[in-house]
Amino acid sequence: MEELNYHHIFSLALILVMVAAGITAAAKKLKQPYPIALVIAGAIIGLINIPVMQPYITFITEGEVFNFIIITLFLPALLGEAALKLPSSQLNENKKPIIALVLIGILISFGIIGFSSMWLLHLSIPAAFVFAAVMSATDPVSVLSIFKTVGVNERLSTIIEGESLFNDGVAVVLFTISAFSLLSYMELGVAGAGLGLWEFIKVVALGFIIGGTLGYVFSRLTKYFDDYPLEIIFSIILFYGAFLLAETLEASGVIAVVVAALILGNYGSEIGMSPATKLNISNFWDVVTLLANSLVFLIVGLEITRIDITDKWGLIFSAIFIVLIARSFAVYSSLMFIKEMPSSWRHILNWGGLKGSLSIALVLSLPRDFTGREDVLIMAFGVVLFSLVGQGLTIKPLISWLGVNKKAEGHVAFEALIAHVYRFKNAISEITKVKKNLFLTETVTKELIDEYEHKLAQLQDEIEILFQKYPNLKEKQQSTLLKHSLYAQHQAVESLLKEDIISNEVAEQQLDLITNKLVELENE
Repeated sequence: MEELNYHHIFSLALILVMVAAGITAAAKKLKQPYPIALVIAGAIIGLINIPVMQPYITFITEGEVFNFIIITLFLPALLGEAALKLPSSQLNENKKPIIALVLIGILISFGIIGFSSMWLLHLSIPAAFVFAAVMSATDPVSVLSIFKTVGVNERLSTIIEGESLFNDGVAVVLFTISAFSLLSYMELGVAGAGLGLWEFIKVVALGFIIGGTLGYVFSRLTKYFDDYPLEIIFSIILFYGAFLLAETLEASGVIAVVVAALILGNYGSEIGMSPATKLNISNFWDVVTLLANSLVFLIVGLEITRIDITDKWGLIFSAIFIVLIARSFAVYSSLMFIKEMPSSWRHILNWGGLKGSLSIALVLSLPRDFTGREDVLIMAFGVVLFSLVGQGLTIKPLISWLGVNKKAEGHVAFEALIAHVYRFKNAISEITKVKKNLFLTETVTKELIDEYEHKLAQLQDEIEILFQKYPNLKEKQQSTLLKHSLYAQHQAVESLLKEDIISNEVAEQQLDLITNKLVELENE
């Protein structure tokens, strides 16, 4: 076997990092979504014949290498970072739309794309449903980077991020079943359908169990250390360990990572992480994911140019049309009964369901002798390129046109004041805690606390002046407070029903009243 030239491999990695960093920096400076810029740049580099780059491009776009980079090297880090920073409270508040999109939406999309690919594109059954599985996975990276630049509602960002995190796990399971077991299950008839359903439930449930167990163990472990470099290492081991262990046990590695990271980011940070540790872990994963995302999208652009699409335009456009129709049906039908969601959000969720590197990596992982592999690969590349460039470039104008990012007059000034208030309040809280734990005297802490409290009093006066100038800001705050009180009322009624203190009839009446009020607030 030819010996690998590790020096050249390292040179390749460094060159890719330099190119990716330069493009990302330029895109951020111009306030444009960097994933789209990287895909376009990668495609241009791949199309231009640069002799010195050809050996590197050939190596990095090999199916096995690309698959390893995306799925094994970068995917656990990207999923772990996203889930680590997703507050369980926000996830819980938006659980209805997320569950609807993950459990109902993905199955609708999977079914529509699968059967349409069989009947309209004349693919074999396994190829049709493999394509359906990879196109049911959504990639939030591009759209979330756009959301941050235009200031989209945080709840909307949480929904699309929560959908993608769990959606990817379900899509990978559907892909595995479609590629390797679907025909066997079909030959068994009803019994085969039962086996397929059991396999799906087993893989997903085992992923939850592995992720939950490791997340809990590592969360408890952080309680015994106040050493952020060590705790960063714990998080690395957790993300990659959960993924690899789940994959080894034939469970969902994606779901295992997401669940483990969610537990560490919420339970673990609550019981075992100091503010310094939380900040440093967050900063570390910010750097890792920026680097990973930059390389992923650059490599996707390079990979796209390796596919021969001669005489395949009809197939590509048909695939794009089918995927768009399926996504629309999936979003609007699964969210039909979610009352507290504005219609403008549904439109953004529909158009913002971008496809990305995971879809391509899954197709490239298919065996070379898989029937229809080339057609599925061409269609997947076509849809991903359209998704990242076409949808990615138009999602920002759509958000502005729908008015989702509109902010009330004076809102920016109010946000700045609130940020200062939270800073000083948390500072006082931390000083008080340190004073108690380290037995500091009142003399040491009083002067600094008095300074912060004086600043808080000044900020409160400025907020009152702002409320008088812009009454709508105060109304917005009152609306937020009312929503929280309604959520608490909802929980109280459910508790009374659970304890058998009130009847189902009374509970339903009260819950309907609360839900209707919440819907009114959302639509104001």
